[in-house]
Amino acid sequence: MKKRKLGQQGLLVSELGLGCMGMSTAYGTADEKESMATIHKALEFGLNFFDTAEQYGPYANEALLGKALRGRRHEAVIATKFGFKIDNNQITGLDSRPEHIRLAVEGSLQRLGTDYIDLLYQHRVDPVIPIEEVVGCMADLVQQGKVRFLGLSEAGMSTIRRAHAIHPISALQSEYSLWERNLEADILPFLRELGIGLVPFSPLGRGFLSGSAQRAETYPVTDFRHLDPRLQGENFDRNMQAAARVREIAAANNVSPAQLALAWVMHQGEDIVAIPGTKRVAYLQENLLAADVMLNSADLQALGLAMQSVAGERYSKERMALVDR
Repeated sequence: MKKRKLGQQGLLVSELGLGCMGMSTAYGTADEKESMATIHKALEFGLNFFDTAEQYGPYANEALLGKALRGRRHEAVIATKFGFKIDNNQITGLDSRPEHIRLAVEGSLQRLGTDYIDLLYQHRVDPVIPIEEVVGCMADLVQQGKVRFLGLSEAGMSTIRRAHAIHPISALQSEYSLWERNLEADILPFLRELGIGLVPFSPLGRGFLSGSAQRAETYPVTDFRHLDPRLQGENFDRNMQAAARVREIAAANNVSPAQLALAWVMHQGEDIVAIPGTKRVAYLQENLLAADVMLNSADLQALGLAMQSVAGERYSKERMALVDR
C-alpha cells in the first residue's frame, strides 16, 4: 500500500487507515477474534495506521489493539486520544488538565503495550483549559519520547492556529465524507495553509454510503447510530434517495458504493488519510480496493451533485456541543 504524509514533521502512514472504535461495542456486539484477524490482515496488506482512543470501550479498544500488535508494534503507526473524564467506565465530561493528560497517556501506553504513541490527539477541545496549556503538556511528552507527533480532533480554526504556534500539529481528525463536507469552505484550506494533514473519520457515513445503514430506532441504545439525526424519520428517507444516485455511479464504475465513497475522499488530496472503521476482514478487503479506483472529473462532479443536499445534522445536539467551531 502506498504511503501519504500527514503534516510537515515526517509522519508517514498508509494511504488508508483503520478506525478501530467499532471493534469495542460502539457499533454492535464486540467480536475480539474477528477484530484481531482484521488488524492482522490489515498489516498483511500494508495498512499500518490504526486509530483508537481511551474513550473507546472505555479502555477496551486500546487494550485490544495492543494485544493484536503484540510482537508487531514496529509495523504499526498508532494514533490514540485523550480528553474525556471517565468515572466507573462512564464518560462524565471533558478533562484536558495537564495532570490528567499525563495520567491518560501513561494508561494508554500500558494498554497498548508500547513505550511510545505515534500520534496523540486531544479528542475534543476543552473550553476550560487554554489550548496553549494542553499543547504545552503534549509537547513535553514529545520531548520525553513518549509521543512522536501531535494532533487535534474536531477543533476549529482559532484553536488550531493557537495550538500550532506552541508545537507543530501534524493532523486534524474530523468527520469528512461525501455526505459531510463542512470542512471544505474554511477548515481544509486553512489546514493546507499551515501544512497540517486531515484524517477523516466516518468516511462511509457510519454505513450509510456503503448501503448498510438502517433507521436509527432499529439500533440498540448502546449503538452510536441510535441517536444519529440523519438516520431518523424523514431524514433517513431523503438521504436514502440521495445515496441511490451514489449506488448508480458505483455500478457504472463496477465498484461497490463503499469503494466509490472512499475513492472520492482519497481523490480530495494527498494530505488526506481516511480511517474507515470495520471489525470484519471481508469489509477491510473491500475498503482497501478503493485505493485502485480511479475517478475522472465527471465522476467527481456527479458524486458531488448527488450528495449536495443531506438531511439532518451529523450529530445529536449533545454531541454537536462538543465540536469546536
